[in-house]
Amino acid sequence: MRHLIRDAIFRRLLAGILMLLLATAASAQPAVPSEKPVDAPRVDTAQVVVNGEVLFKVYGITAFPARQRAASIASRIEGLASDKAFDPASLASVAKEDRTLIMAGETLVLSILDEDAALEGVSRQILAEIYVDRIRGVIQRYRNDRQPDVLLKAVLYVGAATVILGALLYGVIVLFRRINGLLERRFRQRIEQLEVKSMRIVQAHQVWTALAAGVRVIRTLLILALFYVYLNSVLGLFPWTRWLARDLLNYVLDPLLVMGSAFVAYLPKLFFLIILVIVARFLLKLIRVFFDSIAEGRVHFPNFEQEWAWPTYRIVRFVFLAFTLVIAYPYIPGSDSDAFKGVSLFLGVLFSLGSSSVLSNVIAGYSMTYRRAFKVGDRVRIDQTFGDVVEMSVLVTHVLTPKNERVVIPNSKILNNEVINYSAMARDQGLILHTTVGIGYETSWRQVEAMLLMAAERTPGLRPNSQAFVLQKSLGDFAVNYELNVYSDDAHSMNRQYTELHRNILDVFNEYGVQIMTPAYEGDTPEPKVVPRDQWYAAPAQPPAAK
Repeated sequence: MRHLIRDAIFRRLLAGILMLLLATAASAQPAVPSEKPVDAPRVDTAQVVVNGEVLFKVYGITAFPARQRAASIASRIEGLASDKAFDPASLASVAKEDRTLIMAGETLVLSILDEDAALEGVSRQILAEIYVDRIRGVIQRYRNDRQPDVLLKAVLYVGAATVILGALLYGVIVLFRRINGLLERRFRQRIEQLEVKSMRIVQAHQVWTALAAGVRVIRTLLILALFYVYLNSVLGLFPWTRWLARDLLNYVLDPLLVMGSAFVAYLPKLFFLIILVIVARFLLKLIRVFFDSIAEGRVHFPNFEQEWAWPTYRIVRFVFLAFTLVIAYPYIPGSDSDAFKGVSLFLGVLFSLGSSSVLSNVIAGYSMTYRRAFKVGDRVRIDQTFGDVVEMSVLVTHVLTPKNERVVIPNSKILNNEVINYSAMARDQGLILHTTVGIGYETSWRQVEAMLLMAAERTPGLRPNSQAFVLQKSLGDFAVNYELNVYSDDAHSMNRQYTELHRNILDVFNEYGVQIMTPAYEGDTPEPKVVPRDQWYAAPAQPPAAK
């Protein structure tokens, strides 16, 4: 009995190895076109499985499907095997006109139809004799496998196999630890030297990570192979799990075969996508080179500003990529499936609901670019925000205020508000800085203007060779309002220049004893608030003859 069990285990292991080799060879062979017509009906067959063994296949019809028929036959055979009073030698075949019956005394085991014989390519009588021999053998094995001593030996074999598996797993873990240590000692330093020699083109940590990942993959595959051999051997020892041992390899190979066949069928579309990606990348590089030439000033177009190059490039690139995606869409795996269409529709709805503000900011960003409202580095005032533009994107604009505050402004808000650009004219014609002072009527306007111009001359940092000028804004109730205007070519220094200008105005008016901002009063003074003729050209004003 011990020899029989050992031989049975050896046969199962050998059969598993042969199945693995045959499946590998079948997957490596080229697909042979079937001679069966495409519209040929599929034959409904099912396997009769008893005691975890496949005895034969049976044919089914619509009224009695093959799976239901196979289950019924297997149930009858198991019932006979469970009946210890039944003698397998009493099985016999009885020929009828349209079928052959296999009988166990008065009990019908199965009927062999012409369709069953056609599946095997033999006559009904020969097929009946083969089935009788197989049923007798499986009944004997069914009874033998459920003997207490056989089950006890199977449990002992399971224990021994478990101990062997544990020892092998421990050996694999120790072996790969030593392999990792060996690689660390002998190859880590060489890889780092390779990084130095390659001028940092080869990254040592990337090479080492790839090498360690390869070792881990090999270790994982080896552990999975050990577990497969263990499970296949252990499950095959018991009649209740023998079917699982038989199909264990199929659970792994069937998905791989399906994926492999699907990949082979998809190869033409994959080649098309690869060629499309190569062509699209080449055209994108050409487009980038073209706009790069415009940005650097090597190519000029009338009425096309140089700073428009990169925003226009981004628009052209987006349109080109969208067009490429439309071409590639039918060749994407699963693009014609309902699930893919449903996901695409769902994403489209989400995009349409949540992107209205984003799209408005994007459109506003490009609109400002082509309107030339400002550029990075300009000093601007946007609504209540005053500062320098430090970053521009398609969604927002970043402004750094003189107080070192970074303000992020949505482009849609900028599009709907007025923008004051202080730097635009400062670069060419100069920015006019202006300030207003109120002086009483008793002071000659000629003197006031002369003092204001003197204050402007003392102010450093103003535009060279520029002429300041004074405007009389209004004749107020209590004072004459004078406006001093000076030119500056540096908008970023306007706050400092205003401060210097105000200091110099105060100093000049104090030097000549002229009061700024005459206070209000309720009644007229006895003397009229007029300027005597001899004070018309009070210093620093000069009469026309002196000029």
